[in-house]
Amino acid sequence: MADGFGGSTPLYLLVGGAVIVLLLAQRFRIVGRIVSFAFMLGAIALAVLLIGERGRFDPTFARIASFLRLNQSQQVVGKEMRVPMASDGHFWVTVRFGDVERRMLVDSGATVTALSSATADAAGIRPDHSPFPMIIQTANGAVRATTATAPEIRIGNIVARDLPVVTSPAFGDMDVIGMNFLSRLKSWRVEGRTLILTPNHPQPTS
Repeated sequence: MADGFGGSTPLYLLVGGAVIVLLLAQRFRIVGRIVSFAFMLGAIALAVLLIGERGRFDPTFARIASFLRLNQSQQVVGKEMRVPMASDGHFWVTVRFGDVERRMLVDSGATVTALSSATADAAGIRPDHSPFPMIIQTANGAVRATTATAPEIRIGNIVARDLPVVTSPAFGDMDVIGMNFLSRLKSWRVEGRTLILTPNHPQPTS
């Protein structure tokens, strides 16, 4: 899988230009301090942005983002879970499998919830003993996947138990909430740029 945060020539030029400006500004004490402060703020903002974006795909960055509360956009309002649309135009939710936490894409076009091999291993979700693998259609074509069962999946005040899932190394770092999860809800809908999930039996949030 290509890394979306590398190989950006404009970014390198921007950073290089900022370094040159910073070095030149050191010749003027007051201006230099102002530029240095602005440069520091810009660097912090860039780091926060990269951590927040990369946290959707990399478990290590996800833990950092969670610690910094960069991904705490979903919230429970009454009995509803409200999830604002991300900057990429998709809805992402923070999901817990026991003590394991992941950011997952909500995809109503996916029939079944799909987990990467890394997420399934971390959550202790073992493949079913079935001699017949599933063939899953993805954006990159058909891939072979094994079936499994997630004992418990929590999203805010929503809990799904014994949920069938599929897992495959071909999914890379991507984890997806599919229709077999959404169909267990009392209702779900999109209003404007907000995804609203309403469980049948709301659970206390930790």
